[in-house]
Amino acid sequence: MTIEVGQCLPAGNLSESTGFEADNGCPLKPEAKDVIAMAKGKTIVVFGVPGAYTPLCSAEHLPGFVKFADEIKAAGADEIWCMAVNDGFVMASWGRDNNVDGKVRMMADGSAEYTKALGLDRDLTGGGMGIRCYRFAMIVKDGVVSYIGVEGSGEFGKSKAETILKELKK
Repeated sequence: MTIEVGQCLPAGNLSESTGFEADNGCPLKPEAKDVIAMAKGKTIVVFGVPGAYTPLCSAEHLPGFVKFADEIKAAGADEIWCMAVNDGFVMASWGRDNNVDGKVRMMADGSAEYTKALGLDRDLTGGGMGIRCYRFAMIVKDGVVSYIGVEGSGEFGKSKAETILKELKK
């Protein structure tokens, strides 16, 4: 079942690479991060994308959260996380390419384990992408979901940065 408003985030880990090698520019080894511990006592905006470097994700979804990061944080979010079923190295590089530093944390779910725990997994093996997550966004307050918007195929509205900003201001 898909996580719903009023439910607590499930236990699990995401991984994050927070730096780059000085000599070759490659991302540092990603570290596992406990989701429950990271969300405790904070308001977190989490948005998920089907894949790093995919067209809509790269052209609008991630750039929207980078553009509106300061306003989203001023409206009450402590952190913004971008989550995808990609490895931490890819997520770090995609973040660097989109100038997310200090604005959006790039969280990897390489084996889709956390995505499945959220009930937000979708099978895109027919298109060569394997198991991925739905495009979504949620607001999480001290580990409890207060808003979630999950997009259907070809949709992009419930998970946009602008939508999340409006929800935070309610």
